[in-house]
Amino acid sequence: MNYQQLCHAIRAACSIAKANGTLIDSVIIVGSQSILGTYPEADILPAEATYTQEIDLIPNVNDMNTLISLSDLIEGVAGELSQFEETHGFSIDGVDLSTSTLPAGWRERLVPVCNDDTTDILDGFRYTGWCLDPADCCVAKLCAGRPKDRAYVFALLDAGLVDRDLVARRLKEVPDVPAHKKAQADAAYNEFFSSDGQ
Repeated sequence: MNYQQLCHAIRAACSIAKANGTLIDSVIIVGSQSILGTYPEADILPAEATYTQEIDLIPNVNDMNTLISLSDLIEGVAGELSQFEETHGFSIDGVDLSTSTLPAGWRERLVPVCNDDTTDILDGFRYTGWCLDPADCCVAKLCAGRPKDRAYVFALLDAGLVDRDLVARRLKEVPDVPAHKKAQADAAYNEFFSSDGQ
């Protein structure tokens, strides 16, 4: 996955919603590819950070029913095994916030992606993709706890692209996290330090 594909996904998701009669001006990128908002030059990122060909995003709307409907629509049109994926080489997963465990204040730290490549080629409207701050994304990945999520976080920490102490602080700022998720996140974080010899 690369920055141009991220921009394409932002534009496509908003255009899919508009074609269905719902105007949205932005989406929130919550998956691993949100790292491209901070580091658009994919060549400086470890392979574990960009290997997936899928972008997880949330339509940026307030009404939950509209959000779920749009997420389903976007995934139906551009999700896995779609014509969109076959044509462009990546897919878009419409999700909601229940897929990510995030620390307090994450919305204030979102990183905007808004440029010529996120602009609707028909009407010139410029869409915005709001990408998770890298440390917030790492917290979500550690709380998810899957091997691929841990590998993602470890690779970013090892490359020095995310501050270790900041991730540790943000882990403590996750509100109402279930005890088992908190335990697996802490265990994964501690595993990194033990494997790193620190």
